Amino acid sequence: MRSKTSATVDDHRPVATSLSQKLLHWYDQHRRHLPWRAEPGAAADPYRVLVSELMLQQTTVATVTGRFEPFLSRFPDIESLANADESDVLHAWQGLGYYRRARALHAAARDVMSKHQGRLPETAEALRDLPGIGDYTAKAVAAIAFGQPVLPIDGNGVRVLARIFAIETPLPKAANDVRALATAFEPTERPADLAQAVMDLGATICRPQKPLCEVCPWQDECQGRRAGCAESLPKRARKAKRPVRQGVAFLLTRSDGAILFRKRPPRGLLGGLHELPTSTWLPAPLDRDAAIAEAPAQLNWRFHEQPVRHVFTHFTLELDLAEAETQHPPEGLWQSCTALEQLALPTLVKKLLRQAGRM
Repeated sequence: MRSKTSATVDDHRPVATSLSQKLLHWYDQHRRHLPWRAEPGAAADPYRVLVSELMLQQTTVATVTGRFEPFLSRFPDIESLANADESDVLHAWQGLGYYRRARALHAAARDVMSKHQGRLPETAEALRDLPGIGDYTAKAVAAIAFGQPVLPIDGNGVRVLARIFAIETPLPKAANDVRALATAFEPTERPADLAQAVMDLGATICRPQKPLCEVCPWQDECQGRRAGCAESLPKRARKAKRPVRQGVAFLLTRSDGAILFRKRPPRGLLGGLHELPTSTWLPAPLDRDAAIAEAPAQLNWRFHEQPVRHVFTHFTLELDLAEAETQHPPEGLWQSCTALEQLALPTLVKKLLRQAGRM
């Protein structure tokens, strides 16, 4: 006896085949031209696909478009990336955020060189064995780079299929239901194009708000549209309020104008990146006296009026910015304002430096 999930998948295979044909016809006319995407009829470069997929996680296409080619110029192939120092990779990743993805990409490149003779594995199963490569990325690379018959489903894909099949289960469970149904779409022909077509449909037509249902190639089959609830799908469970942490960032200069920085530990939040010294980030409210005790030098610190606010995945950080100049500089990493590009600076630190007029 078939399980409920397998019966649902099998029952949807005929409509999935029809939907796939319609979507591919639409894609042939409306595909996006992106720096990492192979032109029609051309073979995809597996390395470019891997880099783009890691970059695109939790980052917009517009942001990645501006950073992709500079990164590839610095690391043109998987061997050059594998041989690079992690600090150089993190430096090249500036502006993309979520630096754990850069470390994952670097570790995967080294694994490919040491265990796979410099060639990316071709199946999703083998790709999942690489460091930092999850199910979606493995399927995306397998389908787009190697034509494997799998359909990767990211957030856009979850939204598209939740609307097509009117899945009203709230996230995150809805994502599991959608990915189970997605196996009905696993194509034997043009898997790379179908994977990218679903991405394009979610990005340009089946948008989170105000979807363009009237020009969607799947409008006739969309159960969510017929029920009048497409825009409300997938339903989201109420998010817990993001906690706030506070602290003080210390911008210490010496007589030649150089600024004191420090390097964060190699693992964890913003791992391996450079930052201004800060006090411990603690739950609000801020105790300035306790924070000042953690300053790199006991000086007359001048505070800016407004804190710098930065949102991380699991909490919001508010840092008061304090400045001082010293005639007796402590040991540490001192960097001229004219050479800041040599450091791997996260967005948070750039915000602090901009507030101080140093960038």
